[in-house]
Amino acid sequence: METPNYLALLRALRRKRINFIVVGGVAGVLQGAPIATFDLDVVHSRTPQNVNRLLAVLEELGAQYRLPGSRGRKPERSHLISPGHQLLTTRLGPLDLLGTIGNGQGYDDLIGDTKELAIGRGLNVRILKLELLIRLKEALAGDKDKAALPILRRTLQEISRE
Repeated sequence: METPNYLALLRALRRKRINFIVVGGVAGVLQGAPIATFDLDVVHSRTPQNVNRLLAVLEELGAQYRLPGSRGRKPERSHLISPGHQLLTTRLGPLDLLGTIGNGQGYDDLIGDTKELAIGRGLNVRILKLELLIRLKEALAGDKDKAALPILRRTLQEISRE
């Protein structure tokens, strides 16, 4: 696959009116953190209508699971309504669809800790606020999270000063 095009991936999701929240590294980058990220992580609403729209856009994007043993397999409704994580590859780049994050927090639980951000001509997306992103990464404490935390904290300090 070529270089991921996260902007085009976000446009595809918005065009189909998918309800989602950008979390993970891209949420940090969109708030000014100079970190590298290798996939687009979103928590999606698991309502039947949203899942129907999501399945349609995933079909258009040629989405498949990217983990060994699952390659070539397409996501199904039962996967998208679950609280689990769907680690996919699409023609626009890697996409991780998360039913929940942290301590089982889903779309409805997180929506109050988000903000809408204009990131391109006519493109507004809802992103997880940096404060909660930092708390979640502190709780996860994986190697990637540990490496990003100092940068995310510094970015939050800079934003707070402005």
